[in-house]
Amino acid sequence: MKIKKAMVISLISSLGLLGLVGCTSKAETGADNQATVKVGILQYMEHKSLDAAREGFLEELADAGYEEGKNLKIDSLNAQGDQANLKSISERLVKDKNDLILTIATPATISVANETSEIPILFTAVTDAVAAGIVKNNEKPDKNITGTSDMVPVEKQTDLLLSIVPDAEKIGVIYNSSEENSVIQAKAAKKALERDGVEVKEATVTSTNDVQQVMASLAKEVDGIYIPTDNTLANTMETVGEIAKDKKIPVVAGATEQVKVGGLATYGIDYNKLGHQTGKLAVKILKGEATPADLAIEPSTDLELVVNDDMAKALGIDPKSIKMDR
Repeated sequence: MKIKKAMVISLISSLGLLGLVGCTSKAETGADNQATVKVGILQYMEHKSLDAAREGFLEELADAGYEEGKNLKIDSLNAQGDQANLKSISERLVKDKNDLILTIATPATISVANETSEIPILFTAVTDAVAAGIVKNNEKPDKNITGTSDMVPVEKQTDLLLSIVPDAEKIGVIYNSSEENSVIQAKAAKKALERDGVEVKEATVTSTNDVQQVMASLAKEVDGIYIPTDNTLANTMETVGEIAKDKKIPVVAGATEQVKVGGLATYGIDYNKLGHQTGKLAVKILKGEATPADLAIEPSTDLELVVNDDMAKALGIDPKSIKMDR
């Protein structure tokens, strides 16, 4: 009898241990037996446009049922515009074997792409992936990278600027010459403006420290200023706005977030919506419905006219008079 009793106790203990193992396994795979997916994020620097893209991406994942702490683990890091940070963060995200890595802006995308040809990379806020050497073909990336482009309708934006200052003789274009995305847009803006018979004055910066001096100098020489979706300028739009008000110079910028902070107007990209668009691609990849090689790089599907009413009033312009009518 004692032997049988001991055997029963042993059997009950074993079943209890199996139950504990089962509970542990379920916790590791997440609620409802959904495996937890790991998503790494590398953002080039902190400013409202890139922040909005990241937020939109995470909102879209949540809408699709991916919840942090439930079936999603996020490792979101910011390089603060530093090349050394880009390198070390890229290495870390690859080493941690994330299921997908989101890169925000061209430098971040190039950095991660240099570290892995296996982990799916999804980018956003990249102007021209082909020109930047990230992929060879937008329609068929044919590698582990795809994403969304923030190429803006530069000609429509310069048309908007000229509709605000129709008698302009000289327009300034300011950007960081080391940012490939900005160079592409600046060339397009110069071509469009010169086509319309306007002289173009280019001014370049190398860091945020240069913006105040270069912007103040440029504002003295021109009738209006165009700024592309440049990360350096986006990070200093409050300074740009203060100078624009002081010199009474209208500024048309590439992104809606830039205008809200310090520009006058744009017909451009809402980066939160671009983030949502990127998130939809991520869901397809995470669910195994597609690979990056299968997904064409997408341009923004949401463009809108945005006017900064406060800036317009400071410049003596009726906000309602700013329209896309050229």
